[in-house]
Amino acid sequence: MGGDALSRYRSPLVSRYAGAEMAFVFSERNKFGTWRRLWLFLAQAEKSLGLPITDEQIQEMEANLDNIDFKMAAEEEKRLRHDVMAHVHTFAHCCPKAAAIIHLGATSCYVGDNTDLIVLRDGLNLLLPQLARVISRLADFAEKYADLPTLGFTHYQPAQLTTVGKRCCLWIQDLCIDLQNLERARDNLRFRGVKGTTGTQASFLQLFEGDHSKVEELDRLVTEKAGFKRSYMVTGQTYSRKVDIDVLSVLASLGASVHKICTDIRLLANLKEIEEPFEKDQIGSSAMPYKRNPMRSERCCSLARHLMTLIMDPLQTASVQWFERTLDDSANRRVCLAEAFLTADIILSTLQNISEGLVVYPKVIDRRIRQELPFMATENIIMAMVKAGGNRQLLGSCPESPTFLCSLPAPTELLILASLCSLCGELL
Repeated sequence: MGGDALSRYRSPLVSRYAGAEMAFVFSERNKFGTWRRLWLFLAQAEKSLGLPITDEQIQEMEANLDNIDFKMAAEEEKRLRHDVMAHVHTFAHCCPKAAAIIHLGATSCYVGDNTDLIVLRDGLNLLLPQLARVISRLADFAEKYADLPTLGFTHYQPAQLTTVGKRCCLWIQDLCIDLQNLERARDNLRFRGVKGTTGTQASFLQLFEGDHSKVEELDRLVTEKAGFKRSYMVTGQTYSRKVDIDVLSVLASLGASVHKICTDIRLLANLKEIEEPFEKDQIGSSAMPYKRNPMRSERCCSLARHLMTLIMDPLQTASVQWFERTLDDSANRRVCLAEAFLTADIILSTLQNISEGLVVYPKVIDRRIRQELPFMATENIIMAMVKAGGNRQLLGSCPESPTFLCSLPAPTELLILASLCSLCGELL
């Protein structure tokens, strides 16, 4: 087998679709660089609270935050069967003076869980402006076509008139709900902080000789250095996996919104009323060159389905966390958290591209309205008949039935309206 990258499976979420910024947020370089920064924050806070840590040790750590020997870390992990300790040893190797105080008093989840929370926050911060841009582009489209009548559908059957802009507002409203939910999920995130192996902070109490105020201040200082306003008051070894449910449920809901929007666009493309952008040299079909397949919308629907299913992972993970923690969450979370954000990133960037280039065909829309207009007119006819004294419940039945005709009052105009109603099908 070949040794090049193309000889090994690569997730298409990264190799084919996701943006560089979101791919970096979930990269190993960002993950392990964040671990080192968290070890630095811990050492700085412990020093400021009186532990025997020198300026020289702090400076050595600061100088090597991004000097990560990934090969050495991989070898250490293979030997130790522990990813955090492998990186402690790797960091200590390039920081010999600080080696004794790296990870002082901490447990693996100090770097693991706190990094996850930072990554979740940063991922949401990337998605929020993306979603806002999509809403803005669709708002421009809705305003442009606010007065263009189009046939509305219920049950995917011709109904009454709406406008192209009004239909777009249905999409925008769903996305605005998603925007609010993403903001709430981000703002509700807290830092795990400095909590110890079972959440009791016992190791830090020992370091500070039972001084509770210093342990609390240590937690506050590290939380502040990491850019969070608050930490969770109660944790086990991990932060509650309910947090992952909250974040991924918001992303799954966004997936449902995008799926609905892009399904509408696909249906409208079939009706030839609205079309997503189609490039000059784009090929719709290898066999049928006349086809203009809505490929971007289809991609959004395909990936949105994957995003919606990912909520099942944190739901099941949270339900089986035994007591203060069990490790069967780890491998699952490595996959589902990253995939949810990468997928959300992809569908938003694709939907933005679609929304910036939607093409409307007013003549096709007008032709369909005219085809259905006689049928749509029946509602107005019935309402006029009711105003003149007719029975709404009987008027809504078949115009050819005796009960229908018997329900009408005598005036000639009502009989004329009834005749129009019965002739609607012949006006096509």
